[in-house]
Amino acid sequence: MIDLYTFTTPNGRKASIMLEEVGLPYNVHKIDITKGEQFTPEFMAINPNSKIPAIVDRESNITVFESGAILIYLAEKTGKLLPTDTKNRFQVLEWLMFQMGSVGPMFGQLNHFKNFAPSKIDYAIARYEKETLRLYSVLDTQLANQEFICGNYSIADIATYPWVAIYEFQGLTLDNHPNLKRWVETMQQRPAVQEGMKVPS
Repeated sequence: MIDLYTFTTPNGRKASIMLEEVGLPYNVHKIDITKGEQFTPEFMAINPNSKIPAIVDRESNITVFESGAILIYLAEKTGKLLPTDTKNRFQVLEWLMFQMGSVGPMFGQLNHFKNFAPSKIDYAIARYEKETLRLYSVLDTQLANQEFICGNYSIADIATYPWVAIYEFQGLTLDNHPNLKRWVETMQQRPAVQEGMKVPS
């Protein structure tokens, strides 16, 4: 049994989608970051950086925080969604790192400055929107000749989807990136993605 500590954010939903995809049973612990619950001593004992998601694997007594690390851990635990041969494994890992180092931070900053900042800062919005659209183009090119980011469905897709899926909330469109739009529509049809995106309810 996995204990999942999460909230309704793209990073949180990576973990719940992965748990649904690999079929592991899990208990959901909602950490309401709008109320500061991530700063409680109980949660900081699980993740000293006070960020969701985090998991506790009760079978192995292993705690993992950082969404990318969680995806790798669950993939290795189940033998699913992360290739074992070196070439394909590192292609998936590099695109996972691309999400962690570029997609998440840049999309997250755009989301903040467009939707949550107390005052509108035109420079910041323009900067992060330009970079978000550039990253859309990177993904669109990668998806031009294959169904998923690394050919076969993997943790790279799971990591990236929740961030791209918020494009309308960010006031953007995928119409100029047809391969990326097709990929989003494909991802939306997966039952595990549909269930994982509902967590926590």
